[in-house]
Amino acid sequence: MAKPAVFLDKDGTLVENVPYNADPALTRLLPGAGEAVRSIHANGWRVVVVTNQSGVARGLFPESALVGVETRLRELLDEFGVPLAGFFYCPHHPDGIVPSYSFACGCRKPAPGLILAATQHLGVDPRDCWMIGDSPSDVEAGQQAGCGTILVRRAGIAFPTPSQRPHFVAGNLMDASRHLLRPSEFGD
Repeated sequence: MAKPAVFLDKDGTLVENVPYNADPALTRLLPGAGEAVRSIHANGWRVVVVTNQSGVARGLFPESALVGVETRLRELLDEFGVPLAGFFYCPHHPDGIVPSYSFACGCRKPAPGLILAATQHLGVDPRDCWMIGDSPSDVEAGQQAGCGTILVRRAGIAFPTPSQRPHFVAGNLMDASRHLLRPSEFGD
């Protein structure tokens, strides 16, 4: 039987949030993120990144630049003994300037397309998986896909709809990993 997966938003959840970053040299794990992901992986979860990358549609960098970002993420996680089971991104945005990427799609979070593509690729049931992110759109994407959801709390986040209320709110990725490993201690 396939191991379940944990889907991680990239910017602000796993790595430092550098807006529209496509420079591998600026891709750095958040403090404690490596240890958190190592713990998640050591307990049988496959780690997958799902990320909106509208900088492509906005003409800020070519889609090919994401190869370097993915490679850098793999290197960073490899330092913690964690293989990245997948890197799924959405290059689209309806307000973009690059015509071939400038449209509404089913993969841009809060739509569940990235997660559903990843679950199909991995052969796992989304109901056995978790989505961890730092925005309501991450939570909504996970909920729409049928995953458990954890929000890594940022100041000022509001939850305007029930579909954006997470199953658990964590202070950081390490807190989220602890919830995955011992959910009963967190009130589930």
